[in-house]
Amino acid sequence: MLVTHYPWQRTVLAVAHRIFVKSQIKNMHLVKEGILVGCGNPLLDISANVEEDLLQKYNLKQNDAILAEEKHMPLYKELIEKYKAEFIAGGSVQNSLRVCQWILQKPKVATFFGCVGNDDYAKILEENATKDGLNVRYQYNQEAPTGTCAVLVTGTHRSLCANLAAANNFTLDHLQIPENKKLLEAAEYYYISGFFLTVNPPSIMEVAHHAHNHNRTFMMNLSAPFLSQFFKEPMMAALPYVDILFGNEQEVETFANEQGWNTKDIKEIGRKLVALPKENTQRERIVIITQGHLPVLVFNDGKIDEFDVPQLKREEMVDTNGAGDAFVGGFLAQYVQKKPLEVCIRCGIWSAGEIIKRSGCTFEGKPTFEE
Repeated sequence: MLVTHYPWQRTVLAVAHRIFVKSQIKNMHLVKEGILVGCGNPLLDISANVEEDLLQKYNLKQNDAILAEEKHMPLYKELIEKYKAEFIAGGSVQNSLRVCQWILQKPKVATFFGCVGNDDYAKILEENATKDGLNVRYQYNQEAPTGTCAVLVTGTHRSLCANLAAANNFTLDHLQIPENKKLLEAAEYYYISGFFLTVNPPSIMEVAHHAHNHNRTFMMNLSAPFLSQFFKEPMMAALPYVDILFGNEQEVETFANEQGWNTKDIKEIGRKLVALPKENTQRERIVIITQGHLPVLVFNDGKIDEFDVPQLKREEMVDTNGAGDAFVGGFLAQYVQKKPLEVCIRCGIWSAGEIIKRSGCTFEGKPTFEE
């Protein structure tokens, strides 16, 4: 730390600070509207603190994410009527893009495509996402209600049970509407969650092919273990187009098991993910694996980098729901500004830490991340 004994030192520091601030503002201005497009499932989170016996009642696991079956349908009403449930704008990709917008503090940098019902839940989602700066391009479905996700919080753990409803009805023709096609073509970065594999693989491949044909960045998230198990075919069809792949340790372990790799060594799995077939050979795939409180592993350019995760005090930890989404959002906010990969990762870690301190994927005030 520099001790400023002399006035000239304070002047130099002040000038340096002004130059730094101006450079940050300039970088923000360089980020154009619509540079980032995301496709996913817009869901209204119904979140509540519960006891573990409620998880057992519905055969749910901590730190897991599943699609709702018929036996889970009473759960949503039970959370609302018996617990102090909160309604929070959710859906993995929508969360990531909202966090990205919060950090950038510039409206409509990101555009989101997904399907909702024609109901009050959809209005809540759109109002919240638009307020956060997101350019929302929902497809409205008359036949199904807006999707919901039960978020069962036990201590610092969460279990997600998603009833996709209208989100499941997204169709490719929505992307082909002239005004939407224009937005798709104007973007330079594309992000899609693995959850969207259950909804509309043709839309994923449309975006993947567009990114490949124009040498633009296509990013994807493994999202949940069950996707590698039960949606293997569409996942493996999309992976050759993926430039940046995100996943946590459980997701990559399951993927490796499904591929018959016979290893649980995360670093070996990461190397194998990088080496999977890739259509765009102009750049090597980047694989980013989060491990909760353990270091984030980044596989890039033939090497593995580890990034420590600052440990939060137990009293600071409110809810891990949305932490992974926030990590991606923080990463994207820096990546679309063409910041170094190290800065992108550190912003992702910072964003996840901020979201863990709050209920759901929510935030307030101005971001305080520093490069």
